[in-house]
Amino acid sequence: MKKTLIASLMAFGALSAAHAKDIVDTAIAAGSFKTLVTAVQAAGLVDTLKGPGPFTVFAPTDEAFAKIPKAALDALLADKAKLTAVLTYHVVPGKVMAADVKAGKVKTVQGAELTVSTMGGVKVDAANVVATDVAASNGVIHVIDTVVMPK
Repeated sequence: MKKTLIASLMAFGALSAAHAKDIVDTAIAAGSFKTLVTAVQAAGLVDTLKGPGPFTVFAPTDEAFAKIPKAALDALLADKAKLTAVLTYHVVPGKVMAADVKAGKVKTVQGAELTVSTMGGVKVDAANVVATDVAASNGVIHVIDTVVMPK
């Protein structure tokens, strides 16, 4: 299942580059970010992520959100301020392609820093990057397997 998801997302990234949709529309069209899109809508961040950017989004899949217990996820979706903080922690200003990723601390739109490591695959905090360079007109999406939380 995971290899199929990654292959389809990578193919989708190539396809979306040709059609140049923004980050939100790219995530919607991919079909594996339904929870993320719902969260972005609940937080009122749709217009921001449709804006000029550029943005680099570390996008958790629906499977990543499924790791969060339902009660905790429901509470997060109901708390706009906390939800906004969590979502903006997944966004870095600028367009950073996989070839340009370097290990270290990266400041997020939320204000805190993500820790990027490149030993044995790329990780963002505790999340594994499972697909990269899903192009959008206003940035790039890198797919992660876990929702990362600001400290």
